[in-house]
Amino acid sequence: MHEHEGGLADVGAEGSRLGRDDVDRAVRRLAGRVWRTPVVRCDRLDALAGTRLWLKAENLQRGGSFKTRGALLAVERLAAAGSRGVVAQSTGNHAIAVALAARATGLPAVLVLPEDAVPTKIDLIREAGAEIVFAGTVLAERMAMVESIQVLRGYDAVDPYQNRDVVVGQGTATAELIGQVAAEGGRLDAVVVPIGGGSAIAGACLAAAGEGLAVVGAEPDAVPAFTAAVRAGGPVTVPAGYTIADGLRPDRIGSLPFDLAHRTVASVVTVSETAIEGALRAALLHARLLIEPAAATALAAALDHASGFGADVGVVLTGGNVEASLVTSLLPGLDVPS
Repeated sequence: MHEHEGGLADVGAEGSRLGRDDVDRAVRRLAGRVWRTPVVRCDRLDALAGTRLWLKAENLQRGGSFKTRGALLAVERLAAAGSRGVVAQSTGNHAIAVALAARATGLPAVLVLPEDAVPTKIDLIREAGAEIVFAGTVLAERMAMVESIQVLRGYDAVDPYQNRDVVVGQGTATAELIGQVAAEGGRLDAVVVPIGGGSAIAGACLAAAGEGLAVVGAEPDAVPAFTAAVRAGGPVTVPAGYTIADGLRPDRIGSLPFDLAHRTVASVVTVSETAIEGALRAALLHARLLIEPAAATALAAALDHASGFGADVGVVLTGGNVEASLVTSLLPGLDVPS
């Protein structure tokens, strides 16, 4: 793992139009419509991390991930405005969430996935009744397809990174975590969130505003899009190597998430494939939580670095839509931290 250090400061011009109040409003809009997922404690994982970990189990959320939060807000707003239908690109979980939200609002939906999308996620999208279109393996190819469908069908795009409702919706998971820890008499020193296209880290930064806690990002060594953007001073496309964390494969951070997060994030940890695999096994065998590799990326960062973040560290386990074959392939050796 490698760590990029950033500074704590105010968000940039575009991001400054969003704040903690927007997350609070989103919490109220979502009340009773998404599950208030539990926060899990595990003595074995605390011992490994050398500090207290508070695991926000969004793998148990409707649709199998925290993406349900933002997609529901975004699609409902479009439906209320008279949308003819929605289209979105995704590596999987955002597409599942948009498909479910579209079904709930009666809108047709087209979801654009990479050709190497995880079969489990494809099945969940189809079960929700949405249409799937495959387009290449990189972000630019999916974006081009979304634009084509917008022109041909007149559908509205629900971007997983640039949509403001999506970003504040994702932030409600971190806001809930902060509140749940406080209800137990605790106070977080930091929260660790995985980084793909950036909505999770941006939402976490909004939710953490004024709370006096550090926001830490975690991304795969193979796709360090946020780290590269910080070094370049803005979003750049990075060569995307293979990672089992399919949810973190976007090769470019969104401009809105970057604007919101790049000055606010305390640090970003890049995580090896071996560490991601080990964290997935540790979550399953020690905490009895089945999480997908994107969520395991955040847990891996916490297990290796959390002792430096403070006495109480939250980890947003963003999803649990993982292939059974991947899980079984990682279990035979049982090379899990103990």
